[in-house]
Amino acid sequence: MSTFYRIGEVASLYGISTDVLRYYESLGILVPHRSSNGYRIYRTEDLWCLNIIRDLRDLGFSMEQIRDYIRERSIRSTMSMFEQELALIDQQLERLTSLKHNILTRRQTIIQAQTLPLGDILLKKLPDRPCHRIMQSYSTDEEMDVLIKQLVSFGNDRQYIIGNNQMGSFLNISNARKGNCRTYDAVFILHPEGEYTLEKGSYLSVCYNGDCSQNQRYVPLLFSYAKKEGMNPVGPLLELLWIDTHTSKYTQEQVTELQLQVLSQ
Repeated sequence: MSTFYRIGEVASLYGISTDVLRYYESLGILVPHRSSNGYRIYRTEDLWCLNIIRDLRDLGFSMEQIRDYIRERSIRSTMSMFEQELALIDQQLERLTSLKHNILTRRQTIIQAQTLPLGDILLKKLPDRPCHRIMQSYSTDEEMDVLIKQLVSFGNDRQYIIGNNQMGSFLNISNARKGNCRTYDAVFILHPEGEYTLEKGSYLSVCYNGDCSQNQRYVPLLFSYAKKEGMNPVGPLLELLWIDTHTSKYTQEQVTELQLQVLSQ
């Protein structure tokens, strides 16, 4: 024997508005019976239909697709619908797995950044590093933000990498030698599928807290260290952001690494 529900009861049960139920009715997807006094009444079998609508909408099916399926459902159409649902679920699992990996990477980046030796100049042997980049000069943080937005807009798969240490810039090495340490030639984001490569080699590295005005102090130290150790600074000169303003608004928590490629003389 069927149990009957009024429209308000169904709306409360499913956490939707009565307007949504009336919309489904206007589409002919879920048409309730009418009581003797004209009230809409829903049967338990109508709840099955609501479950179908909810599940398919969660997967991204249009109302037209759902309507066609409910009206003409058969073993064949149901099996076809299962295949479509499974394909969409696989897509969502892949996206969520990628998102989870990115969050774990970003969390590890912050943990690692807090252990970096600040102020110490080190010589690092770095491998080839694939990256996406835009070769365009800039000199302000606002100009950099615009370039970064352009960089990630090249493909939907790049959107998730904003906010981690994969982002950086090429400092203009000629200007840096003259003491102008805040002019840039390009922005980049390290990524395994990048179409460009940061060349492998030996890099002098120094990390510091604070905003990028600290370049005025630490870039000359890199050049002085290279000269003292008989190294030839050939560039590039990179500014790599570990923790920036997108991660923390507190300047004292921000961490930047400068990397200068050198050759032994």
